[in-house]
Formats: sequence, C-alpha cells, structure tokens
Amino acid sequence: MERLPEPELMDDPAQALAYARADFSEPHEAFVRHFRERFPGHAPARALDLGCGPADVTCRFARAYPHTAVLGVDGAPAMIEIGREAVKRAGLARRVALVAGRLPGADLPAGAFDTVISNSLLHHLADPAVLWGAIRLYAAPRAAVFVMDLLRPASSAHARRLVDQYAAGETEILRRDFHNSLLAAFTVDEIRTQLDETDLPFTVDVVSDRHVAIHGRAP
Repeated sequence: MERLPEPELMDDPAQALAYARADFSEPHEAFVRHFRERFPGHAPARALDLGCGPADVTCRFARAYPHTAVLGVDGAPAMIEIGREAVKRAGLARRVALVAGRLPGADLPAGAFDTVISNSLLHHLADPAVLWGAIRLYAAPRAAVFVMDLLRPASSAHARRLVDQYAAGETEILRRDFHNSLLAAFTVDEIRTQLDETDLPFTVDVVSDRHVAIHGRAP
C-alpha cells in the first residue's frame, strides 16, 4: 500500500484534546521500557523530546529518570498548551519545559542534549529527513537516540482492524486520526533507506504489531 501523508500538525483544539484524553498508557509505558532496554545504565542529564505533543511521554520519561531535565518541543501550540497543564499536574515543572517550535528551524541549542527521544512524529512529516536532520543538529556526540513510531500496515482494511482493536472506545476524531496516521506511517525498509541517506547508524526494530523503534548513538 502506498503511503498517504497527513497534515504535519495536529493543531485543531478538538483534535489535540481528543489525542490528549486518549488512553495511550500501554504504548507510552512501552516507549520508556524499550528505551531502558536499549540503553541500560544510561543516565540522561538533559533530554530533548521532539514532537512532544501533549507531553504524556515527556512526563513518563521524566518520572522514569528523576535526575533528568527534559525539554519538549512541538509545532502545534494547542498541544503545547495542553502539555503544559499536564506537566503542572504531574508536579514536574521544575524539570520539564515545553516550547512551541516547528522543525526544521526550532530555536533550540545545537549539540546540547545527551538524550534525544521522539514518539509518533516521523509519520507526520512530509519529509522524514527533517527528523533525522534535527537529531543530528541537537544531539551531542554519542547521545542516546530513541525514536518510536507507527508502522504502515499492508492495506487500509488492515489499518481499520488495528483501529477497531486498539481504539474501539475512543472518540470518532481519535479513531479517524489513528487510521490516517497508520496510512501515513513508513515501512521498515523505508526507514532503513532514510537512515542510509542521512548516514545515521541506527538500528530498526519492530516492537509491536503497529510500532517500530529506531535507536542508537548519535555520530
């Protein structure tokens, strides 16, 4: 099935709220677990979350690493607004900061982060090189890099089955966006080609029936 790109930003307030209220506890906890498994003993000091959305993964990561300062960036102001409230509720405002900024061109310090993470940003990008270029720009040498994203299923019918399986009780907005995101996701081979083209020495692992993890050390 050919990739069907979707809008890069989820900036409609109703769309952002539906995403923030959805139950992503299983994949978001898995995100943190997969990071730990791939970087045992790594103690992040300053982490960057690219495409942080409403900051659920950002907060989970900060709780998992209590000595880490995390900066989250997202191009959608509606997401940042919801995320800042989530950070306050979690009691993490001293260690977690969120800024609005669209890649490429976000005003962030280059080479300043010993850890760069990203969840479900890649499939939103018309040009995936934007993410890989941002990682090169903002990661310190040998920084731990962990990206998790959706995998494109073989057909639209398969995508609908995944929506029915994992978002049966969610709002129609969320179900629609999940389906569109699955169709906009990349395959493993496409991701490996992207990494080859940007000369990034990362490993690509399929970690569920709908997720892929890309990880390694920054050059």
